[in-house]
Amino acid sequence: MSQYFEVHPDNPQPRLLKQAVALLARGGVLAVPTDSSYALVCHLDDKAAADQLRRIRQVDDKHHLTLLCRDLSELANYARVDNRQYRLLKLATPGPYTFILEASKEVPRRVSHPSRKTIGLRVPDHNTLLALLDLHNGALLATTLIAPGETEPLNDAHAIRDRFEHELAGVLDAGACALEPTTVVDLTPMGAGGEPEIVRVGRGPLAPLGL
Repeated sequence: MSQYFEVHPDNPQPRLLKQAVALLARGGVLAVPTDSSYALVCHLDDKAAADQLRRIRQVDDKHHLTLLCRDLSELANYARVDNRQYRLLKLATPGPYTFILEASKEVPRRVSHPSRKTIGLRVPDHNTLLALLDLHNGALLATTLIAPGETEPLNDAHAIRDRFEHELAGVLDAGACALEPTTVVDLTPMGAGGEPEIVRVGRGPLAPLGL
């Protein structure tokens, strides 16, 4: 049975978030709200937890996982970022965007794309999630919570717990969140002088990025 944490959307209780962080430290997978939809998250360095995250989503190792970071400086620890890429990232963070970048050596090879050696990264704009990341003191491995066989993400905490109570260690409820995945932009072509490529149009608008 997964634990259920109901927290204040603007001032999430540190006591409850610390309990959620403890579940992550023990290898648990959590469902958490973001500025797009709910996501599954786990500890970056825990192989068993990452495998469980993939099992819940029913995706293989070619599916891009994402690192949720607290800010741009933390994001730069996990990706190779040049000046052009950094300027675009600065325009879009925090916000509902996922950027595909070349993974740095800080990213375990088992969680980057096996052939491209890339990783999805984003800095969310969500009080509860940022507070969780701060207490965790590092990035979390994540993927949008889309149930197997479905195309739309989930955003109702009670429904998520009912559906995945035997697969999740916990569900974090901070009230309603959006029901639209992030906009995904591949920035790797910029490293060779090219232009960013739109992989998926989602909640994040393209105009502020000049795309």
